[in-house]
Amino acid sequence: MRPREFDHDALLRIAFDQVWRKGLRGALLSDIAREAGVQRGSLYNAFGSKEALFLAAYDRYAGDYLGAVEQALGGGTLRDSLTAFFDMTIRNFRSGTPPRGCPTTRGLMELDSSSSADAALHDQAREAFAALLTRIIALIEGAFARAASRGEFSSDAAAAAWQIVTVTRGLAVLERAFDDEAQLRKIAAHTIDLLLGKSDRAA
Repeated sequence: MRPREFDHDALLRIAFDQVWRKGLRGALLSDIAREAGVQRGSLYNAFGSKEALFLAAYDRYAGDYLGAVEQALGGGTLRDSLTAFFDMTIRNFRSGTPPRGCPTTRGLMELDSSSSADAALHDQAREAFAALLTRIIALIEGAFARAASRGEFSSDAAAAAWQIVTVTRGLAVLERAFDDEAQLRKIAAHTIDLLLGKSDRAA
């Protein structure tokens, strides 16, 4: 077998960044190939389609993102952990110039309005998006459960985790609509207050 003509990890980074900035329909294999310094045919040979390349790139992104979520939720009080999680999430939405938004929410919205010509690949992408959200929910639920064992939380950990992730999806849409980071942070702080109350805030 011939060796690949590109650095696989670097290519996935480039492909994901192109799709993140331009959307799945807006990103072109020719642009990805040009930025990676390879022939477009090499990408077709390795992945078969732009969608399949995106799935591979998204899987790499998901691993990195879950690591960041774990780190954000890993220390301090529950309020500290949730604040760090929202901070990391909003920074992720706001990264890039102009801000690139949330790749998962954007991807899901594109799939919902796309042609059925590549239905199998669209189903795979939807499953990948859902799998990442499921794992994020599990990590957040774990943070609530640990807090409950310390006496910091006494409600339903699973429902609270779903609520947090639902709010982040709303934040992703609001970020696209209004480009107002201060408002996103205000909503995040209010969400934490609704779940935990204000009595545990530092004086």
